[in-house]
Amino acid sequence: MGVSNSDVSSWLQALQRVYAENRQWLTELDSAIGDADHGTNMDRGFTAVENDLTVNPPADIASILKNTARVLIRSVGGAAGPLYGTFFLRAGAACEGKQELGPADVVAMFQAGIEGVQQRGKAVPGDKTMVDVLLPALAAMRASLEQGESLSKILDEGVSAAEVAMRGTIPMQARKGRASYLGPRSAGHQDPGATSSYLLLQAAANAWRSLA
Repeated sequence: MGVSNSDVSSWLQALQRVYAENRQWLTELDSAIGDADHGTNMDRGFTAVENDLTVNPPADIASILKNTARVLIRSVGGAAGPLYGTFFLRAGAACEGKQELGPADVVAMFQAGIEGVQQRGKAVPGDKTMVDVLLPALAAMRASLEQGESLSKILDEGVSAAEVAMRGTIPMQARKGRASYLGPRSAGHQDPGATSSYLLLQAAANAWRSLA
């Protein structure tokens, strides 16, 4: 069984709940090295996405993801709006013409989105950004796909790698964004963007677990 139109919508609706529930945590992380608005921004953005899905349900997977991109770019402040918007825009382009996503399609979707984030943000591993979570997660998913694992296993491997990588941002010194202004003082704090990226992947794994 593949990931359908309604399954993608379920993931995005789950993200609204996830970011609402973790709003305070993300805000606290961002207050240490940023503008203390990441939790608020992510909650607002995915609440707008959920509302848009309800009012204007798209006809296919690509449209769902591209509409999500437009809503996030419009409603999310700071760097998160353009970065997550680019993620979903590129992910949508990778799903063009598909009515259902198999394991290889899901990995290709995430790869396209992550490459878009890299290109938009110009971040590299070690900069203490969401890229530090997304790239290890993608590598783990690709390795699991190559081993012929189920979609559930592929996503779980990605989430496990993402969680380790998220914790790994704590000792890093930020080299990008608002946190980079703190220099050495940015070390010792978990990156909020890396954390919201981990939550995005975890929500996909949870939403699509029954499809394996």
